[in-house]
Amino acid sequence: MSTNSTDSTSAGSADQRADPPRRPDGDEPQSRTHRKHLIGQLPGPLRSFLATEAGGATLLLVAAALAVIWANSPWSASYEALWDADAVIGLGPWMLEMHLGHWVNDGLMVVFFFVIGLEVRQELATGELTDRRRVVVPVLAGIGGMLVPAAIYLALNAGTEAAHGWGIVIGTDTAFLLGALALVGPAVSTQLRIFLLTLTVVDDLVAVSVIGVAYSDDLDLGALAFAVVCLIGLVVLSRFRVWRAWPYVLTVVVLWLATLASGVHPSIAGMAAGLLVPAFLPRRQEVEGAARLFAAFRQSPRPDSGLTVQAGVARSISVNERLQTVLHPWTSYLIVPVFALANAGVDLRGGVLADALGSPVTWGVVAGLVLGKTVGISLGAFAGVRARLGSLPQGVAPGHVVGGAALSGIGFTVSLLIVDLAFGDSVIADEARVGVLLAAVLAVAVGALVFRLAARFRGETNASLPMVLSDPVDPVRDHIRGPVDAPLTLVEYGDFECPFCGKATGVARELREHYGDDLRYVFRHLPLPDLHPHAELAAVAAEAAAHQGRFWEMHDLLFRRQDELEVEDLVGYAADLGLDVEVFMRGVDKETLRRRVREDVASAEASGARGTPTFFVGERRHLGPHDTASLIAALEASRAPA
Repeated sequence: MSTNSTDSTSAGSADQRADPPRRPDGDEPQSRTHRKHLIGQLPGPLRSFLATEAGGATLLLVAAALAVIWANSPWSASYEALWDADAVIGLGPWMLEMHLGHWVNDGLMVVFFFVIGLEVRQELATGELTDRRRVVVPVLAGIGGMLVPAAIYLALNAGTEAAHGWGIVIGTDTAFLLGALALVGPAVSTQLRIFLLTLTVVDDLVAVSVIGVAYSDDLDLGALAFAVVCLIGLVVLSRFRVWRAWPYVLTVVVLWLATLASGVHPSIAGMAAGLLVPAFLPRRQEVEGAARLFAAFRQSPRPDSGLTVQAGVARSISVNERLQTVLHPWTSYLIVPVFALANAGVDLRGGVLADALGSPVTWGVVAGLVLGKTVGISLGAFAGVRARLGSLPQGVAPGHVVGGAALSGIGFTVSLLIVDLAFGDSVIADEARVGVLLAAVLAVAVGALVFRLAARFRGETNASLPMVLSDPVDPVRDHIRGPVDAPLTLVEYGDFECPFCGKATGVARELREHYGDDLRYVFRHLPLPDLHPHAELAAVAAEAAAHQGRFWEMHDLLFRRQDELEVEDLVGYAADLGLDVEVFMRGVDKETLRRRVREDVASAEASGARGTPTFFVGERRHLGPHDTASLIAALEASRAPA
């Protein structure tokens, strides 16, 4: 029996087919114009995030260069005096006094590590790290990217005072890495970026732990115990689903003070606190509640109802994401550049540079970061793939891994922080700082060279998910609403339990009303069982209904009843639609229908669809918002020129 389910209001014959011409995926050159076009289609918040990363990396570079110039200028004494100046914060009898440089390293940088912790928690809860199978290879790469650099550094400095600085070469500056990737990496590198971010999670966690343990002294156990109480407080706030941000912020401030008093470097408190702030996907009930509050505000725009709307919207978004949104620009545009200004200023006069270039400390840092990161990350990743413990992200090729590994040699922020903790203000510290700065330059150069060679000789021009529909629309197999030979095609990969797919059904209806017989709308299954436990069974139920010619009626009903998708509910829906319930139930148990759903999932993965809903306009994956106006604009742009 044919599984094609053309809507009863459609016109056209199933044997008529007007597929748009296929375009090669990944074989066409990736020009800067193409890259700008893709980035321009990204959602506004993501464009802003990427812009913040690139802009922050540029500011970081400028701040580091300014620090070196200032430290070697006739005004170098003012550079030292600035960061050695005392700064005091007090409230009544309570006073906290530190050098300005310490305020930067022990205060502002805690915010930086807090944001990293927030990002890691979000990835673990809702992002790439939710699928543990995808984590193994980048984790092995991250481990290799720490062990090999540390071994190289210790080999060149074993048995000397400088051996204490082995932690300098284990970290990677995430902001600088992503900024450099944007400048010298593949034209489109979204998948490589995810791979590198995942392995830097390992880097960051270990580096911060090393800072907190190996470079802390004179521990105050009472203060340390109070810091642990603060961490437990964050767990309690999360457990009771406290949605306001200020209780978390207040607890983190108290945690910072306790950690500062304990003798443990406060960076570990920032990372740990970020990991404990809850992250979750927007919940449908809360989003709809916020929508109702906004509708009431539109009818009666009063200050009190405006505040209620603001609280309702905030409640629907995790406190983790809200804090990231607020803090990320501050860390990228202010905190990290100020840190670079305070720590990158090495006075290279009086033979310091010559001495540094002849020092095993400098070359231990350079070799550890540039050679060690490139070799360690590459070996870790390839060993994991060879042992079949996991795979590289789709779209990431071996050349991309090596190029990204080379860029990971930009230690900068974490490395300079460990230089200060390991060696303080000494000649060895200056030699190590020269090594960190030199390694950053060489890492970018090596990474750029590797990416260029991979593109030229291996055709590895981009590192992104596929943009082209892997399986063209098939009128015999696919579920189609509208004429099968319509000039415009919209394909949706959806999940019957996904609230945003439920909203998208209204968009699809509006598009059909707008275009009439000029549009064919195709629905394919992409159940996400980790997030929506009933979605796969619902998809099979829809296929069972399709075998009785009622796919679209079941499709619409399932989306209207997304909260009621148990087996008995599905049986009830079959009865309500007038289906033969016994035949329907046998169909739900059929392996052939489950295989039909799995085929849709496989085509989604091969086409670069990772979440729901994902739309394809013609055969090209749509990036950006999927409201009616945005999809109309995309469909119009896909029309063949007259």
